[in-house]
Amino acid sequence: MASILLYTKPTCPYCDRAKALLRSKGQTWTEIDIEADPARREEMIERSRRKTVPQIFIGDRHVGGYDDLAALEGAGELDPLLGLRPKEEGAPLHARVVIVGSGPAGYTAAIYAARAELHPLLIAGFQTGGQLMLTTEVENYPGFPDGVTGPELMEHFQKQAERFGTRVVAEDATAVDLSKRPFQIRTNDARFTADAVILAMGASAKWLGIESEKRLANRGVSACATCDGALYRGKSMAVVGGGDTALEEALFLTRYASKVSVIHRRDKLRASKIMQERAKANPKIEFIWNSVVEEILGTSFVEGVRLRDLVARTTRVLDVEALFVAIGHQPNTQLVQGQLALDSVGYIKVEPGTSRTGVEGVFACGDATDPVYRQAVTAAGTGCMAAIDAERWLAHQGLA
Repeated sequence: MASILLYTKPTCPYCDRAKALLRSKGQTWTEIDIEADPARREEMIERSRRKTVPQIFIGDRHVGGYDDLAALEGAGELDPLLGLRPKEEGAPLHARVVIVGSGPAGYTAAIYAARAELHPLLIAGFQTGGQLMLTTEVENYPGFPDGVTGPELMEHFQKQAERFGTRVVAEDATAVDLSKRPFQIRTNDARFTADAVILAMGASAKWLGIESEKRLANRGVSACATCDGALYRGKSMAVVGGGDTALEEALFLTRYASKVSVIHRRDKLRASKIMQERAKANPKIEFIWNSVVEEILGTSFVEGVRLRDLVARTTRVLDVEALFVAIGHQPNTQLVQGQLALDSVGYIKVEPGTSRTGVEGVFACGDATDPVYRQAVTAAGTGCMAAIDAERWLAHQGLA
C-alpha cells in the first residue's frame, strides 16, 4: 500500500473531501496541519509549489489538491496509484428511488422519501453536502437563531436522512442512463437501478475563464476563502464578485488580510442589504467598482491583478497576493445533457410548480433547476416537492 501524506488545515472542506475519497478506498495517511506548524506551511509550498490546501503526496508523487485527486479517480488512475486491485463488477443494486446529489435538496428529498418508506438510496458524491460545505456561516436558515456553519448544517441533514433509513453512498455518480426503466446509475465502483430518480446535482463555482487564472490556480487563485485565506495572513487579497458569496468571502478574509479589495463589474452590489452594510462598515474592505480582472499577474505565485475600468476604459495594476473568485455558479448537469431538456445555461427544465422533468419517473430539484433564488431553504423546499412527486408517481405506477 502506498504511503500517503496530506498537508491540511482545520475548516477546509476540500481537505475533508480528499480524506473522504481516500477513506472510501480503505486508505490511511499522515496528516500535517500547516496552521499548527507554520514551518510545515513553508515546507508544503517548497515541495508542491502551491499555496492552497490540501496538498496530497502518494508515495513519491505529488498529486496536487482535491480536484487533482478526484480527476485521477474519474480517469480510473487512482486505484493503480494506491496499489489496489481492480474490483469485479457485481450485479446492480436496485432501489425504488435513487437520489443523485447531497446538498439541502438531495437530503431533504431523502428525508421525505424515507419517511414514505420508499427506502431511498442517495449517491452523495465525494463532495457531500454541496455548496454549503464551503460556507462559513449560515444566518438565514430557519431554526438556527444564532446561525450555523454550512458543514454543521449539512451534518444535521445527513443524520436526519439516515435516521429514517436512507442509504448514503459516498461516491460520485459517473453515468446516468434515463433512456429506459429501470433507470441506471453508475459510480466508479458500483451500478444501481431505480424505478424513479431524483436529480439534486447542485451547482459549482464559476471561474473567470482567463489563461492566467488556470496557470496560477492553487498558486494564489482560489474559490474557497475558508480553505485558503489563512495561508496569506498579513497580505493584501482581492475578491471578484458582487453577491452574498463574494461579500461573505471578503468578510471572512478580513480575519487574515491586511486589506481586502472587492472587485465588481458594476457600480452596485447584488448582495443582500445586511451583507452590504457589514462589508461597507469593515475598515479592511475597499470596493473597486465598474472593473473586471483582465489578467492575473505573477510567475510562480500571484503578485497582482490587472484591472480594466469599464467606464473610464483604463487599466491599472492592483498589488495582491491572493485572488478569490466568487462570481456565481453553473449547474452540475453534465451527466444528463442530451437526455433531459436544459436551458441555455444548463439548468434542468421542470414543469412549473412541480419537480417533474420531461422524462417520466425523473424528478429534479435544488440548484440544478434554479437560476433565480439559489438558496439553501428553497433548495430544501424543492427537494421535498421532488420526493412527494416521486412518491405519487410510483404509487400511480403500482410501485410505491
